[in-house]
Amino acid sequence: MFARVSTYRPGPESTGAPTDDTIRQVLDLPGCRGLYYLYGADSKSLSISLWDDEKVLADSRQVADRIRSETSAEQHLQVLGVEEFEVLTSEFKD
Repeated sequence: MFARVSTYRPGPESTGAPTDDTIRQVLDLPGCRGLYYLYGADSKSLSISLWDDEKVLADSRQVADRIRSETSAEQHLQVLGVEEFEVLTSEFKD
């Protein structure tokens, strides 16, 4: 599994929470396994999208860039960075 982590600085009085449409667009991309959005005390937000493998992660870059660009413009978010990672472990407690 692979992950794309995008870091944002939301505008004043915003958490950078995604719209339902943004969530749907990302989850509808082939190979997308899930999505997290996080908001920190330092007024930064993160999106973490999970992907089946490195190929689908790479194949999604262009569309993900478009979604990120449109969403950040609509919600007045500054994109601070985008990184990709291999997920080495994934464990959840029951």
